Amino acid sequence: MSLKNRFIMARPALAALLSLGVWSCGGSAQEPPKSASEKPPASAGSTSPAPAQGEKTASGQGGIEVLLCDGKTTTVVPEGTPGTAIAGALMAQWLRKNPNSNWEAEEKERHKLVPAADNSKLVTPAPVLTGQAQTYGRVTEQDVALWKAESERLATAGSRVFHNADELGSTIAVSCDMCHPHAANTHPETYPKFQAQLGRVALLRDMINWCLEHPVRAKPMSADDPRMRAMEAYIYAQRKGKALDYGRH
Repeated sequence: MSLKNRFIMARPALAALLSLGVWSCGGSAQEPPKSASEKPPASAGSTSPAPAQGEKTASGQGGIEVLLCDGKTTTVVPEGTPGTAIAGALMAQWLRKNPNSNWEAEEKERHKLVPAADNSKLVTPAPVLTGQAQTYGRVTEQDVALWKAESERLATAGSRVFHNADELGSTIAVSCDMCHPHAANTHPETYPKFQAQLGRVALLRDMINWCLEHPVRAKPMSADDPRMRAMEAYIYAQRKGKALDYGRH
């Protein structure tokens, strides 16, 4: 069962809930995680990305052109090329253009979810039972434990989607961590901002969809798609503590 279906069938009561900035692309050439789930169904109203078919590879064979998330770096690979090989070819080109990047340091980051905030200071003592006890607005230890657990549950689900080509629906076995290991260099705190790739002011979810259609070669997701909501939660979680600075490049 796909993550999307699991969300729909067993979604707990979640609290309402990562640019991707000017994406400083650096990524992993790791094999995308295997998924036992089916590929997620397309979002309503979405359209399939149009692969650039008919490009020529070095051998003269037809292939697919893949665009990196910087909006500039491309490579043409034969159809059926493994995702690891595509990622390696793109990253090799990008690193030649950006010799002073901190990609290697980012790649060494631990793949670990940043914990949600501790709201224990909001816990209020139980009111004295006088017959007129006012409990409206009281916060219990159970409340803050629930808030933390459910927030981290959604962010963890987003991490699974972010790192899984099958959950993303990639047609070339590429996941988001090709450019953004552990959600590095995503800078959600800088949105909304003008994105040259889109030619307009974009929200975080707009840039996620641009990347889905281009580097990942998947269908865009609707705003209410459980996978989109989960990925946004994960990306924001990994930038915990960063000050909001919308419009920054």
